[in-house]
Amino acid sequence: MSYVHLLDPDSIKKALPPRMRQSPHDWIVIRHNLTEQLYRHPYDLSLYIDRAKAYAQLGYPDLAASDAYRALLLTDEIRDETGEYHEEASLALEGRCHEGAGFDENEKLSKALDKETLRCYQVLASNLTDCGCLKTAWDFCNRGLAVYADDTRLLRERDKIRRQGKLLLHKQSGDILVPRDIDHVADSTGDIHPNDLPDQGSARREVYPWNTYEPERFSQESLDSLNSEMAKVAPKLEVKATFLPSLQGTSRLPRKQLGVFAKEPLLPGETILRETSILAVNNRLHDSLCDACSTRLPSTQPETLQIVPCPDCEDTYFCNTECLQRAMETYHPAVCGLDMEAVGKEVKKKETPEALYLLLLARVFAMAETMAVHPLELKEVKYIWGDFTENVDELVWKKINSTSTLEEVSTLYPTFPTTLPFTFHQNISLPLHLLQKMSLNPYLNLSTYDTWIYNTLFSKFRGTASARISQSDYTPEVSAVHPMWCLANHDCNPNVQWEWGGEIRFWVRERRVGGGEGGVGKGEEIKGHYCDIDLRVSERREWAVGSLGGLCMCERCMREAEAETAGG
Repeated sequence: MSYVHLLDPDSIKKALPPRMRQSPHDWIVIRHNLTEQLYRHPYDLSLYIDRAKAYAQLGYPDLAASDAYRALLLTDEIRDETGEYHEEASLALEGRCHEGAGFDENEKLSKALDKETLRCYQVLASNLTDCGCLKTAWDFCNRGLAVYADDTRLLRERDKIRRQGKLLLHKQSGDILVPRDIDHVADSTGDIHPNDLPDQGSARREVYPWNTYEPERFSQESLDSLNSEMAKVAPKLEVKATFLPSLQGTSRLPRKQLGVFAKEPLLPGETILRETSILAVNNRLHDSLCDACSTRLPSTQPETLQIVPCPDCEDTYFCNTECLQRAMETYHPAVCGLDMEAVGKEVKKKETPEALYLLLLARVFAMAETMAVHPLELKEVKYIWGDFTENVDELVWKKINSTSTLEEVSTLYPTFPTTLPFTFHQNISLPLHLLQKMSLNPYLNLSTYDTWIYNTLFSKFRGTASARISQSDYTPEVSAVHPMWCLANHDCNPNVQWEWGGEIRFWVRERRVGGGEGGVGKGEEIKGHYCDIDLRVSERREWAVGSLGGLCMCERCMREAEAETAGG
């Protein structure tokens, strides 16, 4: 396995505090070694805590929090004699006690368990705070303090959360804070209600340096593979490399990306792509939708439709035998007969998009299990770019120079771009719940279902998944990833339109935004749209930050944003 240097350790190593003087490459190697040990000793909670600390040093508090939570669950298993992993987790901790690995040689199991449980709470609370998930961090602080009331680290962390919460709430109130007022507001009398604390955090959105599954997307082999698939759904289109403006950082240099291009002139109104995807999900608990393609099933069956139930489980229906066969070949055996029906269904309106992303994750898990393929190797997601932050080292370290003080370097160390929406519930707790529902052991299957793999998939979904709006309540009811259509880049003045029923269909626009004539010339790039192009530029860009990780920089957005600024 090869490793990539995230940062330039030589230029800053001497300036870092002692605890940071190991280079990022060193910590990546440490992380790798701990991961290999976890593959051999999957129930060793101490290894999870140690790996969490390595993640924290690398600037991944989300991954650190996840490992600390997995370790905390193992402490519960040890205390519960009926726990599913009680015996294995107990033996792992006993082995550490006997070997003196981190404990006094004669330390009893109960004392060692208390020591590791405290470490779990400390690491979990501090890293959730760093992610911006203050409410959940506060909850774990209090859970830890209920057992370890005098622990100074947890008390200090809770005070840090209180201070940050007061500052954020003060900022949300519309008051402008000047530097001299910050301590006054943070130290003001009166407590903060936990329910008022923000819990929507963010994480880094990047190709992790240990991710060996991301393909060389611009290689001839990749392009040949993609164009072979494209020919099946859009014979007049081809995939080629192109350059797009950067959405992140201060650099606006073009970045290399894949795009879809016309192989010949395309007429206004001409249908140019039809694609069906098995990576399609819906959040309707009682509505009749095909489980494979999410086509709405009629209440009365017309002669042209032959609705087919799964022969082995109740309440799972398909619009035809073809969808049933595709489901059986790609995902359904992994979930057939399991209690998965209510997962992510009928959620609160504001939670609908996140629930659909979770359901896409569940479908990927099922596809990976059924086809015995690593989730990131599935062709439906393999070549999708997750709008990852590129050149992380340049973005973080360019402010450091020979005159930077030790304090300045220490402050800049953890400030990585974080553009992936993150919560404890969505990114840590619920994926583990999915694995449990699917009878997949999250400890034995770490190499397939580690948190960094969830995050990579969420990144890909957010930038590319299509949504269909319910006509009853006007919220997204279906989401899908169409791997060929996903390769078409976004523009707020698109040259194609699309609609999605059981398949997605592209056709050339009759008119462009502003009234220009439609049509696409030979060699011209196909530009779709991922958002409502009738929105104002500020609203379109707000969407882009959440889905693409930065402001939309298309020509229309640039022009309209400049006009808004000039007009006051």
